[in-house]
Amino acid sequence: MGSPVRVLAEATPATRDRYVDLLRVASLGAVVLGHWMMAAVTPDGVGNLLAVVPALQPLTWLLQVMPVFFFVGGFAHALSYRSLLRKRPEGSADSVYAAFLRARLQRLLRPTMVFVLVWGVAALLIQLLGGGGGLTGVTLRLVTQPLWFIGIYLAMVAFTPPLLRLHERYGWGAFAGLAGAAAAVDVLRFAAGVPYVEFLNFAFVWLAVHQLGFLRADGRLGAGPALSALRRPALLAGGGLITAVALVAFGPYPLSMVGMPGEKVSNMAPPTLALLCHGLWLVGAVELLRAPAARLLARPRAWRTVVAANGVAMTAFLWHLTAMLGVYGAMLALDVPLPEPATAAWWAQTPLRLAVAAALTAVLVAAFRTFERPAPTAAVQGHGPLAALGATLALLGVLGLSMVGFAGLLEGRTALLIAIPVSAPAAVAMTLCGWLLVERAGRGRGVR
Repeated sequence: MGSPVRVLAEATPATRDRYVDLLRVASLGAVVLGHWMMAAVTPDGVGNLLAVVPALQPLTWLLQVMPVFFFVGGFAHALSYRSLLRKRPEGSADSVYAAFLRARLQRLLRPTMVFVLVWGVAALLIQLLGGGGGLTGVTLRLVTQPLWFIGIYLAMVAFTPPLLRLHERYGWGAFAGLAGAAAAVDVLRFAAGVPYVEFLNFAFVWLAVHQLGFLRADGRLGAGPALSALRRPALLAGGGLITAVALVAFGPYPLSMVGMPGEKVSNMAPPTLALLCHGLWLVGAVELLRAPAARLLARPRAWRTVVAANGVAMTAFLWHLTAMLGVYGAMLALDVPLPEPATAAWWAQTPLRLAVAAALTAVLVAAFRTFERPAPTAAVQGHGPLAALGATLALLGVLGLSMVGFAGLLEGRTALLIAIPVSAPAAVAMTLCGWLLVERAGRGRGVR
């Protein structure tokens, strides 16, 4: 008997789209590498390399690949929900929805809750012992920031059934409607000065990218003979890139496709029409690479590598900032010199820092990977409204925690979430309750 990875790889059905699995791993890997590279840590604090060297900001047009991950999510969610509908014996739409939420959120929320609880306990102990200053305090604030992505992904899962029905009825029209809504929001924001309207684009921009995944699931991004199959992705990539460049050059949008400290307008928080166009060109570009990537993934060794990486990708994503800040903390504790960011000495030290951060991430993955293992398939029964309530609580809790962090626990530090102050304990409680509700609602009765 071979290793579990080899067994899984050899059992892959011929109909599986292996390229989607590669895109999932590659997009998360690019985010991790981008975070490691952008961190500019000095004895005085943590900065952003892109703010120190603005000339590097065009690199974000390659490294800001979250749109690819959400695009892949749309593809996977469409297949998963349709599969559950086909397997439904006599259950209602509510029961299918509950089972769908549980199945999609298990591998997301289980490792996330472990991460949250481990860091929550550690943060409380550190602050009870009088710590929490310097780099430790910065770490307690920063380690939860990537959780915003999980909150957005939870929303995508929750909205999959109604948006999939819109897609099945209107096709490209459903995507155009969301994209048009994102453009209208920016017009109201920048031209009319309507306050708070920009936050609607957290939904419109990311759900539009998610909708492209539905189109791919139906073969509508590149179906047909070889030449025509490339035409639509090429138009998507070219049109998205040209429009994004024009918006940045002539509109109110910044060059960087990630948030920058102190900037008045960010393309990320909240998302803008420029970021949506950036996502279009990325989706078109990766679709153009589908055929050569498929040939590569037909090789057993390449496919085993992707299978192994997919099994730990979420765990690595959750803990990669912990590893990076741990490396910097060890360097400060050992009095290892930290050169000024972007100097020759800083660049010379970068490969070693990255290698040690990768090694520490591997150790953390080995410790926590078991929580990412898929659970037995849920029965197609359940309670839809209860599952929806659970997903909403988990979504709000995760987003709240990404904003408030674990610093200032004993002082009752809060952050505004939709105009409501949220503390870290309240955010953790919401996330935990939401996860438990989704688990309970989606179990139902039936055969595992």
